[in-house]
Amino acid sequence: MESVIPDDSEVLSFRLGKEEYAISILAVQEIRGYDQPTRLASAPAYLKGIINLRGHIVPVVDMRIRFGIGEAVYDAFTVVIILNIAHHVIGMVVDSVSDVVTLTPDQIRPAPDMGSTLDGDCLRGLGTVGERMLILLDIDRLMQSDELGLVAALPRAA
Repeated sequence: MESVIPDDSEVLSFRLGKEEYAISILAVQEIRGYDQPTRLASAPAYLKGIINLRGHIVPVVDMRIRFGIGEAVYDAFTVVIILNIAHHVIGMVVDSVSDVVTLTPDQIRPAPDMGSTLDGDCLRGLGTVGERMLILLDIDRLMQSDELGLVAALPRAA
């Protein structure tokens, strides 16, 4: 049986609306304050645009819009998590970043099988830290999904 989270158990937790999500810390390159990106014509609503990050053009995805979690509001807490996925740099807008959490195997549960805005392959499981529930995302698979198409899909492990 495949583990719901890889051997690295350190995750970065962040908020979208009232929910708390987490991704592997290994995918995170840096965290920046939100600056309005340059909008691209005919881009989907969740693709906010592009930014110039030290000479690299980086697409910026608003995860609140992507997941359909109400209207996106940009304030002092809004941040862009800069990801490095399969040697592609992508910005991910979230409401706020919480902290880095180390999860032990007994704190991780498989995700329930139910219809949601997330492709089942992108949901790794649920993590519990005290009273907190973290929705664990496979950010590599999410950014490589056909819908986002920001990163060419990598071969899936057998």
